[in-house]
Amino acid sequence: MPVTKADVEAALNRINLPDGRSLMDHDLVRALSVEDGAVRFVIEAPNADVARSMAPLRDAAEKLVSEIAGVTKATVALTAHGPAAKPAAPPSLKIGGHPKPQDGPTKPSGVQRILAIGSGKGGVGKSTVSTNLAVALAKQGRKVGLLDADIYGPSIPRMMGVSKRPASPDGKTIIPLKAHGVTLMSIGFMMEEGKATIWRGPMLMGALQQMLGQVEWGELDVLLVDLPPGTGDVQLTLCTKSELSGAIVVSTPQDVALIDARKALDMFATLKTPVLGLIENMSMFVCPDCGSEHAIFGQGGVAAEAAGMDVPLLGTLPIDLETRLAGDGGMPVAAGDGPMAQAYARIAEGLIKGGMA
Repeated sequence: MPVTKADVEAALNRINLPDGRSLMDHDLVRALSVEDGAVRFVIEAPNADVARSMAPLRDAAEKLVSEIAGVTKATVALTAHGPAAKPAAPPSLKIGGHPKPQDGPTKPSGVQRILAIGSGKGGVGKSTVSTNLAVALAKQGRKVGLLDADIYGPSIPRMMGVSKRPASPDGKTIIPLKAHGVTLMSIGFMMEEGKATIWRGPMLMGALQQMLGQVEWGELDVLLVDLPPGTGDVQLTLCTKSELSGAIVVSTPQDVALIDARKALDMFATLKTPVLGLIENMSMFVCPDCGSEHAIFGQGGVAAEAAGMDVPLLGTLPIDLETRLAGDGGMPVAAGDGPMAQAYARIAEGLIKGGMA
């Protein structure tokens, strides 16, 4: 008996989709023809994405029909009814805006300690210290986060060699980036490079609240917060709205820098944030040609300040060309093995032994 369309349809009725209904039940078969034992038809999927997943089903249908008595050849095409579904656009995440009310100081879930790194003035290398200290702590096995809270002048993205935008699966949660073993978040990731951030105080406070509360920091031993220079809204928000474990103040030995560093120290004292210690940056310049030492910004000023306040001098860091080149190149000097990496390692080790990190 010659094969008929009814024979083919009966065979296709035995091929089920994942929901248990057959090809025929789903009305996916088109242009069925039977001529001299040659069977041809089309399986039409709803869209191109579904069609790609139905290739094994097409092969099964072709094999089954070819085994029907009287069929000399079976040809099955797979096509799509419409264009491929467009991928959903990522949720829009807006940074900034008025802060949300909160009952009291909070700390991100999973974060054991929050350390603020501040300075009274700009230009003392605070962000360089923050970046390299984070890397040095990570090298010693600590789970470290680094939050760049310098809203107006974020430099952590460049120093850590990261320029991607963090993901947000729902428009609220922020997935931070990672580099050199450190979990990172910066307003610089969310803004167009070179574009100025022109915000009033409430927007600054809202942005900091978002970067602390909406970022999935995960389990961290310590979260370092690189503060902007001075004693403004960001510092006030961090000290009063988060459970700070303590603060570290960075200064050069220069008298002018120390005047402003004292203001930062007074601010932390006023806001009842314990100062864990001072770091003297740019303490010395060692000539690479002759090896002579030059105290360009003075000598011993930060050590004297620390002694006067009865807080530790956590370390001294010389002016170093390698540090600048490494920061500009996105590979912090602490990630290497040279003298500067060892200097940061000693500071990191002191923080760990002191239970501060």
